[in-house]
Amino acid sequence: MTTKSDNSTRADGRRPADAETLASSAGMIVREKNPVNLEMPFGEIDGFITPADRFYVRCHHPIPAIDIDAWRLKIEGDVESPFELSYAELSEMATRTITTTMECAGNGRVFLEPQRDGAQWEAGAVGTAEWTGVPLADLLARAGVRDGVREVILQGADEGEIKDPPRPAGKIHFARSLPLGKANDDVLIALRMNGEKLSPAHGFPARAVVPGWYGMAAVKWLTEIVATREPFQGYYQTIDYAYWKRGPASPVLTPVREMRIKSQIARPEYAENVPAGQPYRVHGAAWTGGAEVTKVEVSTDGGTTWHDARLVGDPVPDAWRLWEYEWDVPAKPGKAVLMARATDSEGRTQPARHDEDGGSYLIHHWIPIEVEIR
Repeated sequence: MTTKSDNSTRADGRRPADAETLASSAGMIVREKNPVNLEMPFGEIDGFITPADRFYVRCHHPIPAIDIDAWRLKIEGDVESPFELSYAELSEMATRTITTTMECAGNGRVFLEPQRDGAQWEAGAVGTAEWTGVPLADLLARAGVRDGVREVILQGADEGEIKDPPRPAGKIHFARSLPLGKANDDVLIALRMNGEKLSPAHGFPARAVVPGWYGMAAVKWLTEIVATREPFQGYYQTIDYAYWKRGPASPVLTPVREMRIKSQIARPEYAENVPAGQPYRVHGAAWTGGAEVTKVEVSTDGGTTWHDARLVGDPVPDAWRLWEYEWDVPAKPGKAVLMARATDSEGRTQPARHDEDGGSYLIHHWIPIEVEIR
């Protein structure tokens, strides 16, 4: 497998775009320039499927420029028959298409108090797309996973040095693992997004898509898939993207995995002027991991009273549910605080406050949206 520096030209003649180019072409919000991290303005959500150029971009290291002629995907580790595939060979395998919502585990970090380190995402590090690719289970079956394998490690071509301790020396690749059961369930090695080849920013030539899990599991620019008997202890598995989980003894660091139940208001936006005495369509989206959103409630008085919103469309497994609520805006000018909360088929409801054991991740509490009635 061959990669080049971030500003070199790929074999197909295109360069990985920089933050300004990607953002200006689709009206995205730049959260970081190097590496590129872009957010969709959530207030502009206007459909169930998020266009690829409006889908958030999360990078930990510079976007690698892939020489597609040299690129190979290796399936190895504790397997009977390790092998590797070229892009053409992978593309010739049987594929399936799924529609899945993907959210950055730090989405909403800007709303935490006190402020936390990391990209200061507001509400737009989330999106829903149609992903087409080869089931990971098919690749593992071909390799012949041996008895005793517990996890499958996914490693990308992107690499860089970690800034803050504790950290390993030198450059490391981004890598995460999946339990074997999840890897054999519904995980895709995606080649296409919304019917088109993946862009460099979204993981060309191949990326993982892990339904119901936060986006850090959806490793981009895949180069290696490794079956292992031992729990993976990589940096992005145990030090970053981990939270404190309470148990019968002391809290233990646990890898971030399944998305939490969450609803977000798209409109009105924070500090928006809302016409007094007129109906206003409050709308947004809600999602959860491993279940179905069954209810969304809206409060227009800071959480004192709640009203059922209308769920839009039919439920799609592991995809968000759009919703709307018609608010009879008071005739008297002043301020109002709107909030939304969702409940899923497992009986889980959004909490009022952030769980501090989640650190700067797992952010799914009620977010107050203060508006001005005029």
